[in-house]
Amino acid sequence: KLRQIGFQVIERQNATKSQMEKAVADFGEALNAGAIGLFYYAGHGLQVSGRNFLVPVDAQITSEQRVRLETVDVDVVLDQMEAAKSGVNLVILDACRNNPFERRFRAAGGGLAQINAPQGTLIAYATAPGKVAADGEGANGLYTSRLLQHIGTPGVAVEEVFKRVRIDVSRDTNADQTPWESSSLVG
Repeated sequence: KLRQIGFQVIERQNATKSQMEKAVADFGEALNAGAIGLFYYAGHGLQVSGRNFLVPVDAQITSEQRVRLETVDVDVVLDQMEAAKSGVNLVILDACRNNPFERRFRAAGGGLAQINAPQGTLIAYATAPGKVAADGEGANGLYTSRLLQHIGTPGVAVEEVFKRVRIDVSRDTNADQTPWESSSLVG
């Protein structure tokens, strides 16, 4: 869908940590001042000590201390966008799943932690901070399936797109899941 609406796409599926890190670096290098940067992640994510981590397929997380070594910190993506000075940045995280390690981790919480969006950035979550998102029944999670319905709507502001997604997901889950955004967009 992103290609259809004009984005240059760097796609990785079932990526290892090394592949994820290279894709994030390639993403940062493809951005430039004034660009619209969009980072989309669907998969397992977890929070530890208020920080969000994306889990690659080869992660061997045996303890809380290994999380930073085995995963990709969402802050690394934000750093790439900041360094590129892209004008508008969107980070979409459909990664609010149950943390399978939550019982063993002291500082882990359910779902993802809220990130305060740097200026010019909108961070969209499949559900509210600390909550867990539904997987859905098709190829995509519920959040992503609703995002796909709205993201290509011509003439609609990005905030309105995410509002429409939030309304649909909340309705579809009887308000058990409410998508969330943190925004400081200025463009």
